[in-house]
Amino acid sequence: LMKSLMDRTLAVLGVIALSPVLASCALAVKFSSPGPILFKQKRHGWNGNIIEVLKFRSMKVHDDKQVKQAQKEDPRITRAGRFLRRSSLDELPQLFNVIKGDMALVGPRPHALAHNDYYSDKIIAYMARHRIKPGITGWSQVRYPYGASDDDAREKLQYDLYYVKNYSLFLDCLIMFQTAEVVIFCAGAR
Repeated sequence: LMKSLMDRTLAVLGVIALSPVLASCALAVKFSSPGPILFKQKRHGWNGNIIEVLKFRSMKVHDDKQVKQAQKEDPRITRAGRFLRRSSLDELPQLFNVIKGDMALVGPRPHALAHNDYYSDKIIAYMARHRIKPGITGWSQVRYPYGASDDDAREKLQYDLYYVKNYSLFLDCLIMFQTAEVVIFCAGAR
């Protein structure tokens, strides 16, 4: 109850405080390429329930039949999208997911359904990440560098499972503080 109350309160305050940033990002997406401002993707939430996660669209509209993770110099990424991804501003619409109750501020990051299907067949206990609500940020995001290999997924899972077993308001605050540090000081490195 306390985590949910803290998450929703901070998310509402975040939307209010960041409304000029949200509006600027929306305009940048709108003028960078044709298509919707928000990208909506179905992902697994708490207990494996399907949720629709919101992000600012950072890629040109395309009709890929298979979910393909973006690469560093992916030609599908727009100019505005490159900045939004590097600065993590593309994640801000997930504050609305938190307000709705589908996500938390802190928890294991929700992955595309195809990625979960892929890794759940390769990594034991992979879906145990969904024993709590997914988060905008998480322990694995501040503790493990970005990577998309099977070994990276195994390593990140260990951090996610640690969080699932040990989450607390203090740990959430620590992760949010470290996330702010990562976003502010490391945005240019991504």
